[in-house]
Amino acid sequence: MPVCVSKSKSLRFSRGPGLLGIALWVGVCGGVFTAEICAQQAGPVVVQPGAPGEPSKTLPATTRGMVPPQSQADVEFMQGMIMHHAQAVEMTALIASRTENKDVRSLGAKIGSSQSDEMKFMERWLAMRGKPISMAMPGMPEMDMSGAPMHAMPGMLTESQMVALRRAKGAAFDRLFLTGMIQHHEGALTMVKGMFETPGAGQDADLFNFATDADNTQRAEIKIMQGMLEKK
Repeated sequence: MPVCVSKSKSLRFSRGPGLLGIALWVGVCGGVFTAEICAQQAGPVVVQPGAPGEPSKTLPATTRGMVPPQSQADVEFMQGMIMHHAQAVEMTALIASRTENKDVRSLGAKIGSSQSDEMKFMERWLAMRGKPISMAMPGMPEMDMSGAPMHAMPGMLTESQMVALRRAKGAAFDRLFLTGMIQHHEGALTMVKGMFETPGAGQDADLFNFATDADNTQRAEIKIMQGMLEKK
């Protein structure tokens, strides 16, 4: 068994007859010699947690993290959600000039800010993987990357709904905004559910955390908006 020198112990030197005698103080724990110097020389210890009920495994120091296999469903989810968020941000931008309702203004500011930040995150996620931000091919806004016709994202307002929202003011705007945003949020929940139900999708840690947080947040906001409508 190799003996390693611990930094926490001292070295004492003495001269013997014609030789340099060296006495090394080493740390002993449970019959096993331990030392910080050995740990430093051996490199970092990589431990892989075991499944429930199974022991952990010590992996070679050269072990590197592996990126999960990329799923096309993940990419399409992010591209679609960017488009989806863009309409929600457009809807919240109308609030300032169309209603004085403090509750609607406060909620709209929160939704607009959070979804703008999430759009930036999704754009970075796609860029890091060399994927386009938009599902549509340049010059072909009605076609997706495979050449098939694009379908509206779940829950997105139609053009006629957006026109009505832009024209409304006061209480009428509040009602259209709240009902429209509930519809919009429910569509986003459908998109998250569909992504997670796709085999092989949702394994990326960043995407998983984002989709889970978005699901929880939008469920909570739906309840808030439903409560606001009931008060009216």
